[in-house]
Amino acid sequence: MNDTTTSAPENLPDRADRDADFLADWAVHSRFGAVPGTNGVDRQAASPADGEQRAWFARLLQEHGFVVERDAIGNQFGLLELVPGAPYVLTGSHLDSQPTAGRFDGAYGVMASAHAAFAVAEELRADPSRARFNLAVVNWFNEEGSRFKPSMMGSNVFTGKADLEAALTTTDPQGITVAEALDALGERGGFTAPPIASYAEIHVQQGRSMEEDGVTIGLVGATWAAHKFEFRVHGAQAHSGSTLMADRRDALLGAARLVVAARDLVDEFEPGALHTACGELTVYPNSPVVVASDVELLIDLRSPSAEVIAAAHASLMSTVATVAEEVGVDIEITAEHSWDQNPYPAEGVELARAVADDLGLTSAPVMTVAGHDSTNMKDTVPTVMLFVPSVGGVSHSLEEFTKDEDLLSGLHHLTEVVRRLASGALAG
Repeated sequence: MNDTTTSAPENLPDRADRDADFLADWAVHSRFGAVPGTNGVDRQAASPADGEQRAWFARLLQEHGFVVERDAIGNQFGLLELVPGAPYVLTGSHLDSQPTAGRFDGAYGVMASAHAAFAVAEELRADPSRARFNLAVVNWFNEEGSRFKPSMMGSNVFTGKADLEAALTTTDPQGITVAEALDALGERGGFTAPPIASYAEIHVQQGRSMEEDGVTIGLVGATWAAHKFEFRVHGAQAHSGSTLMADRRDALLGAARLVVAARDLVDEFEPGALHTACGELTVYPNSPVVVASDVELLIDLRSPSAEVIAAAHASLMSTVATVAEEVGVDIEITAEHSWDQNPYPAEGVELARAVADDLGLTSAPVMTVAGHDSTNMKDTVPTVMLFVPSVGGVSHSLEEFTKDEDLLSGLHHLTEVVRRLASGALAG
């Protein structure tokens, strides 16, 4: 690691001015897709609200001298070339949200990345000799996966983990493809990103351990393992009153048994070892006088232990077979999406720790239960992943909240990380 404790040249805006600019832009951005009467937002990927925020964000980048590009899957980049032909230090997160969700998840990381890059860009323009790499900010497409599955679509395609054409032909519940949705906004481009030297991302924690422990900067050292299933339960449509109970093949009953089984799985392991959920359920024909013939549902398993995930998978598959036989339905897995428990590069964690120490910010190692775009990027380039505290650990909710002082501390930390990366830290 290249350890270069750096400082900004003189005659540039001071931190108080930069903080005020960030909070002002943050307030403007939080209006896109705002849910009336709440502090939350609804701006799912390639929705009209997403299009509005993307257009505004592009203007913000351009006002600070960054060139805006979109690639074929709709990832949005702001680029500043400081060293012709050199690779780029990339920093960012995602602007899309879950339905009726908090305004911090993902969006804070993009806005903090932009303002960190703006600050470092001004410094390096004033003293170009300090730049080893160029700067880029990214807004990854469809990280949430709420409208188009799977999640982290933009970074999956960017890193070669997913096929572009398969992603573009993915449909939402109304049958609209990713390509059609992006084209409607003018957000599908032909840009091919230049070589990336390193990547940095910051995010609200989506958990409460940092708040409880009084930690300002979370040094993300590993991801939890996860395995997501999309099931389809096939039964037989029938009259919900007159059909004999013994004659029914109730797809909703079969799905309900799976939902309960997913929750019961947790109790097969030590407390905290496994998280499960059913986050989506679609019933057909969904009529009050009809036994359901078809149900689609998504079940999510997460654990810090790959062994626990494997054991939970085996137990769930056994339950699937039992439910199918006892309820008289057919159950198929229509899609799966998984990742292993995986460490982040130790050099990135150490860089983040050193920065926190130099800035006088409390820090501690943490794991991430949620997936992030850095989960993909860390497998391709040196990566730093950071957290700031969430109040009460609330996430994917209109009640999600992070204090301004923590947002600003995270911005200061990320700015110094980007400054050091641009000067050559983590370069081979």
